[in-house]
Amino acid sequence: MSEFAVLHGKPRSFYDHYERKGELQHQTHYCPGCGHGIVHKLVAEAIDGLGIQDRTILISPVGCSVFAYYYFDIGNVQVAHGRAPAVATGVKRAHPQSIVISYQGDGDLAAIGSAEILHAANRGENITVFFVNNAIYGMTGGQMAPTTLIGQKSTTSPFGRNFWNEGNPIKVCEVLNALDAPVYLERVALGNNKQIMGAARAVKRALEVQMRGLGFSLVEVLSPCPTIWKMEPVAAQRWVLEEMTKNFPLGVVRDRTKEAPVRPAPSEPPSLAEIPRVLGLTRDSGAPEADGAGGASIELAIKVAGFGGQGVLLLGEVLAEAGLAAGLQVSWLPSYGPEMRSGTSNCHVRIAAKPIASPLVARPNVLLALNEPSLRKFLPAVEPQGLVLYNGTACPPDCVRPDVTVIAAPFTEMADALGGARAGNVAMLGALLEAAHVPFDRQVPGVLRRLVRSQKWLDIDLAALARGREAARQEVSK
Repeated sequence: MSEFAVLHGKPRSFYDHYERKGELQHQTHYCPGCGHGIVHKLVAEAIDGLGIQDRTILISPVGCSVFAYYYFDIGNVQVAHGRAPAVATGVKRAHPQSIVISYQGDGDLAAIGSAEILHAANRGENITVFFVNNAIYGMTGGQMAPTTLIGQKSTTSPFGRNFWNEGNPIKVCEVLNALDAPVYLERVALGNNKQIMGAARAVKRALEVQMRGLGFSLVEVLSPCPTIWKMEPVAAQRWVLEEMTKNFPLGVVRDRTKEAPVRPAPSEPPSLAEIPRVLGLTRDSGAPEADGAGGASIELAIKVAGFGGQGVLLLGEVLAEAGLAAGLQVSWLPSYGPEMRSGTSNCHVRIAAKPIASPLVARPNVLLALNEPSLRKFLPAVEPQGLVLYNGTACPPDCVRPDVTVIAAPFTEMADALGGARAGNVAMLGALLEAAHVPFDRQVPGVLRRLVRSQKWLDIDLAALARGREAARQEVSK
């Protein structure tokens, strides 16, 4: 009996069964003639051939490739639309010995993800990108993509793509070739068996670039999409061969593998114990621990609001930094309008002894309103028994709530009298410290000394802090 050798079979980097479907678990979910199945096999065969299955991580975003984790028996991360290069960057930097692959379609990479791919390539990230270009949005019903050809019809270009209306299709390899950092860029196609063999070589070479630590590599694959193109599979493959290649020339666009230096190995990250020192967040000696008696019951949900230019965000930052220096859990989330100066501005600050579930403050128990519009907007949301500080001589008659404590004082005028109206936010901070008896009171001056670089403004801020305390004492004693 003669012996036979199996030359082609299922790659080891695929699962034995594809559990995406209850039945027919030997098949993918892709349409007949779809190029994704071919590209999947080329990638899996390259992984097997290079012996990197145990250290490869595939990043697949939204699109037809969204279920890649059902097929590849490797590390898999599924991410939001367009974000694969950004996530791949984080994964590679966290696990530099891994082989990280970003697998993307044209609507994903060249549209919503264009910023991510551009900057990952510009940084020369040591990742490999496989870009499946079928010139259409496949999964969502056939809308025009950035790579749709001139004259090609889609659901959003029913008369064909028009240069004067939608511009030319984007040539991704050529765009990235304008950058200095990419090492290897090649465009291949799946128009016939010869082209598929060329694509297999390019896929393997791109992964070798990463294995050698040379930097960014991308292979663009012109791929058929028979269902959305409304063609038979054979006709769709012929269209790739005869039409797509006219607009997207095949070949190596960039190859710097001979002269590219090996990317330096990342430095060792600091230990968790060192991170506060690295960030300059060393805790004051004698500050209470997060679960210590000094702050065991504190749970402040603070909304700071006012006009842009009133120091709203800085006031929130000082509060958060002081709480952090006292060993408490903190979060600080800014929000401001497009106008910035004189536009609306607010921030959410949470300070607690226990871990904080969300940085958002929908129901503040402390409201710091630096102007009347902010008071009107956020006063109704303040928790009963909460504290409200208002930058004015008195609250408007229709902005009164008997179930909250209100301290109204002209904090901006106080600061102006001390030499700078911009310190009104710090005067309000002083009033808060006096009225709320917070456990991070004594950390505030140190935070101001670190954040305020001008000695003139530091002196004004410290004076405003004391003046705000005095105003709160006077208000409470009434």
